[in-house]
Amino acid sequence: MGIYDINNIGELIKDNTYVGRGIVIGKSADGKKAVTAYFIMGRSENSRNRVFIEQGDEIIIHPFDASKVEDPSLIIYAPVRVIRNNLIVTNGDQTDTIYDFVKDGKTFEQALETREFEPDAPNFTPRISGMMTFANGGFTYKMSILKSADAEGTACNRYTFSYPALNGLGHFIHTYNHDGNPIPTFTGEPERVEIPDDIDAFTENIWTNLNEQNKISLYVRYVDLATGEYEARMINKNK
Repeated sequence: MGIYDINNIGELIKDNTYVGRGIVIGKSADGKKAVTAYFIMGRSENSRNRVFIEQGDEIIIHPFDASKVEDPSLIIYAPVRVIRNNLIVTNGDQTDTIYDFVKDGKTFEQALETREFEPDAPNFTPRISGMMTFANGGFTYKMSILKSADAEGTACNRYTFSYPALNGLGHFIHTYNHDGNPIPTFTGEPERVEIPDDIDAFTENIWTNLNEQNKISLYVRYVDLATGEYEARMINKNK
């Protein structure tokens, strides 16, 4: 594919049994909506025992069955938070780190300088994060991945990507390239994906193409750039 080609996200994930957790940020084709999506997958019983819950403007992950929780530290967190004109989406409790830094007038990058990949050897799951910043009827966005510099978890490499919002284009970053043991960390730049105008079509395209056995929850939000109001869709496999 060419470097400026735009992928259908369903095609990217449909034959991949384990992309892990994923973040999409972009702009609808008609230019009217800022769009984000976040999903989680899991292979272990501890990971699969989760649901998304809406709490005001934010999303919290809770255990589906509290009696089965083994280690809450890496599975229970707020993936979506809002502070002023910023919408934060991450795959861990670094959501709160970014929130606190922005609240204090600091930056997305400064917040993530204080964090690193998850301590789950031998996978060393990367921390992926995104933030949309709204201004003057439009927005820009940043994405980040913090990942191990080597197989031993000796040090952390930090990558930040900064994007203008272009109609119909989004970027997709996920924790793993595919399943494995250990699971291979995502490599390269966030993937370019189509962002349609229809929230239901986008939600369905992601959910139906995520691996049936390993998918857990999905949240999609379309923010109206003219009014600031938003529509959201949430799907939990555990009901």
